[in-house]
Amino acid sequence: GMTWALRFMGVGNAQAAPVLGWASAVLENDGEAVLLIDCGQEALTAYQAHYQRLPTAVFITHLHMDHVGGLERLFYSAYFDAGLRGKVRLYVPAAIVPAMQSRMADYPGVLAEGGANWWDAFQLIPVSSGFWHDGLYFEVFPVRHHLPDSAFGLRLPGSFFWSGDTRPIPERLKTVVGSGELIAHDCALVGNPSHTGLADIQREYPADWHADLMLYHYANRADADALRAAGFRVAEPMQAVALASPTMHN
Repeated sequence: GMTWALRFMGVGNAQAAPVLGWASAVLENDGEAVLLIDCGQEALTAYQAHYQRLPTAVFITHLHMDHVGGLERLFYSAYFDAGLRGKVRLYVPAAIVPAMQSRMADYPGVLAEGGANWWDAFQLIPVSSGFWHDGLYFEVFPVRHHLPDSAFGLRLPGSFFWSGDTRPIPERLKTVVGSGELIAHDCALVGNPSHTGLADIQREYPADWHADLMLYHYANRADADALRAAGFRVAEPMQAVALASPTMHN
């Protein structure tokens, strides 16, 4: 059968890692990993513990280290595995490829003995408005996190919408709400210039949208309880949420 789920590898903000893990998720089909969203150190550890293997396909939302810090370790693991070298697909929004190059790939002498480039371990696939992976078409869109065109979200139409780190994006969500898709949304108890807070959601998203939301990227369990008390679903680390089957693209 084709049973789809989104499994949260971690649900916390950058400070919450030891308890909640870093914000990341995996699209699963019949329990098998299809695509990892973001690859912080904590997320990569959780992925390997759960699936007993390395990820072979990763979408990167933005370049903060709690979202890309695991890529260095993934480089070493993939580079020294003849079956994986050059085959770990990194889907990266084209707008952030230059920054990824300077942040991850420019480090001199990625191997002490030389002979290797950062990209040798990976298959870089720059993406703009969307990409194909494993027969599925994923949509990519900019979100509101720091500078324009520095952070992106991901949508698998019919199945899920992943906001990534963002301020409220009602203009994006209004085309998704009511479609039966799970809307996984960045939400802390209190917002800040880079992240959504509970009051932001209550102000900018109509009440009849709230049932479609599942909140992640919060600070601690007490905040999760407060978000639930306000009537929202809140994701837990390693929780798998059933998804509707993707709308097949043609």
